[in-house]
Amino acid sequence: MNELPSSPAANPEAQRAQYLPFPPVVVGIAGCSGSGKTTLAAALARTLGGVHFSLDNYYRDLAHLPLAERARQNFDDPALIESPLLAAHVAALAAGHVIDRPLYDFSTYTRIPGQTEAVHPGAFLLVESLFALCYPELLPLYQMRIYIDTPDELCFERRLKRDIEQRGRTPESVRRQYEATVRPASIAFIRPSAVHADLVLDGTGALDWKIERVLSEMHTRGLLLGAA
Repeated sequence: MNELPSSPAANPEAQRAQYLPFPPVVVGIAGCSGSGKTTLAAALARTLGGVHFSLDNYYRDLAHLPLAERARQNFDDPALIESPLLAAHVAALAAGHVIDRPLYDFSTYTRIPGQTEAVHPGAFLLVESLFALCYPELLPLYQMRIYIDTPDELCFERRLKRDIEQRGRTPESVRRQYEATVRPASIAFIRPSAVHADLVLDGTGALDWKIERVLSEMHTRGLLLGAA
C-alpha cells in the first residue's frame, strides 16, 4: 500500500518552505580581514530579514594533532575549511532545509564533540567569509557575489583595533601575525577571488552607502521579491 505524502500542515519544514522564495536568495560576501564584510553581512541580514551565515564553524577539526602543532596552522589558508561539508550545507539551506551546523572551539582548534546548532533557512542567506568566493563548489550556489575591496592599511588598522579591544592581544602580536600569515594569504587567495564577484564595493565607503549599492543591484537582478 502506497503511503500518502505528508501534508504541509503536518510538516513544519515544508510549511515554512511555502513562504520562502525557491530557492532562497543566496549572496556571497568576501573580502580581506578587516575589510568590513562581517559588518555589511550583519546589516544586510537585519535589513532583509535574512540569515547571516559565517564560515568560521567549518574550520577542520585538528584534534588529531598535538595542541602546539594545531596553533601553528595557518587559519588564513582556505584549505583549513572543510569546503565539501560547507557547500553541502549551503546547498541544503538554499533548498529550504534546516541544517545542523558544527560548533568550533577556537581555544582548542577542534569541533565540539557531539554538539551542533540548527540553522533554519530564510528568504535571504548572506554567506560571509574571507573565503566566500574561493571555493568552486560554492560559486554556483550564489545568486549574487560581492567583494569588498579595502586597502591593506585600513584592513590592518581595523584588525589591530578589534584584536586589542576584543581579544586582549598586544599590538606587537597582531602585527607579527598580520605580516606572517594574514597579508600573505590575502595576496595569495582572498584578493584574487574578487574576479568572481558580480559587485565590487569600496571598503572605505560608509556602511549606508554599501547597503544601498547592494540593495540597488539586488533590485536590478530581481532578487528582492522575498524581502521582509
